[in-house]
Amino acid sequence: MHLKFTKMHGLGNDFVVIDAIRQTVNLTPEQIRFLADRHFGVGCDQVLVVERPAHSDADFRYRIFNADGGEVAQCGNGARCFARFVREHELTDKREIRVDTDAGRLVLYVLADGIVRVDMGVPRHDPAEIPLAMEREALRYVAEVQGETWEFGAVSVGNPHAVLRVEDVRLAPVTTLGPRLESHALFPQRANIGFMEVIDRHHIRLRVFERGSGETLACGSGACAAVVVGIDQHVLDSPVRVDLPGGSLEIDWQGRGQPVHLAGPAAIVFQGEIDL
Repeated sequence: MHLKFTKMHGLGNDFVVIDAIRQTVNLTPEQIRFLADRHFGVGCDQVLVVERPAHSDADFRYRIFNADGGEVAQCGNGARCFARFVREHELTDKREIRVDTDAGRLVLYVLADGIVRVDMGVPRHDPAEIPLAMEREALRYVAEVQGETWEFGAVSVGNPHAVLRVEDVRLAPVTTLGPRLESHALFPQRANIGFMEVIDRHHIRLRVFERGSGETLACGSGACAAVVVGIDQHVLDSPVRVDLPGGSLEIDWQGRGQPVHLAGPAAIVFQGEIDL
């Protein structure tokens, strides 16, 4: 299979974006892992696929595959890249783009200076919807990992997130605790693990160990989840600037029952072709 692709990134969270409207695309998990491999393939955190919409009132369908080949439902940084991709490739000239995903409908707004604002939908807190193996919803949960107890907040932003508050994000055990919590028995579909340092009520620093990809330079849905958890726990107020290793995002959430919005840049790195 011969494919054209575009390499893109949102704050260093990088993607291989593939147009499945003007070319035939049928990727296997093995092919996705090859594309994502930084030594033998193109290299990326996720592979994004642009498809025709599932419903007549949408403009596109958006599919996301992690570097390990597994399909997931949500990626905020990828959504911004998706919006820029479909405009740059003249698949649409709209500035408000409605996209079907496995997590529901996304609305993408292309603003000035390359900034894209994403309506990520209404966060879900019920443990069954995250999913989280707890009987009742709480603002704080506890997990035991190798004899140590860790407190976290949990929410779904189209994908499951656990958020831990830390004193200094630079010293957070992202690479050791992250993978252990990602696959903890509390998370039947695994989870993205965020480590949040609160600077003030409108500013946090964040590192995220992403499910199926490891630590990335930025995670849009992780930034949304951290802000939602922080507002729920009464340590943050909207809007919130989220500083990630790759750059900053602006997150706005007005509380339970309301959608969470993120805004940030999306960049094109290069175009290419590959045989799979």
